[in-house]
Amino acid sequence: MFEQSGLMRTNYLLERSLDVEMTRRRVIANNIANVDVPHFKRSEVNFESELRRVVEDNRRQDNRYPAIMTDERHIPFYVERNIRDVRPRINLDYNTTMRNDGNNVDIEKEIVDASKSQMRYNTYVTSISSNLRMLKLVMRPV
Repeated sequence: MFEQSGLMRTNYLLERSLDVEMTRRRVIANNIANVDVPHFKRSEVNFESELRRVVEDNRRQDNRYPAIMTDERHIPFYVERNIRDVRPRINLDYNTTMRNDGNNVDIEKEIVDASKSQMRYNTYVTSISSNLRMLKLVMRPV
């Protein structure tokens, strides 16, 4: 029961977001390390858009139509997706080229992305700390 509470769902999302930010930092570091490699294509992490899609789908429950499935081979109209199933994806950017050697890493963009990632990471850590302090306060014996 407690694990299904809003606080625990929020903590789960914050923990998952911390993991994603660490993955994002590794990808950015890899991009920066390969800034001078010819034909290197930069990568980026996609997580937030997929998470937003799952959260919005779970909120819109009135648009679902029930399907009567008399056989296990029938395809349901709607398959509910769990937030815990959302994973970060690392995508290669093949569409842009920054230089004549085919490398598309822009060092300034990578530095800005690293700064944004660090700020998000710090915000998530602060939020988790606040939630854990609140949980500790609630669970303190009287």
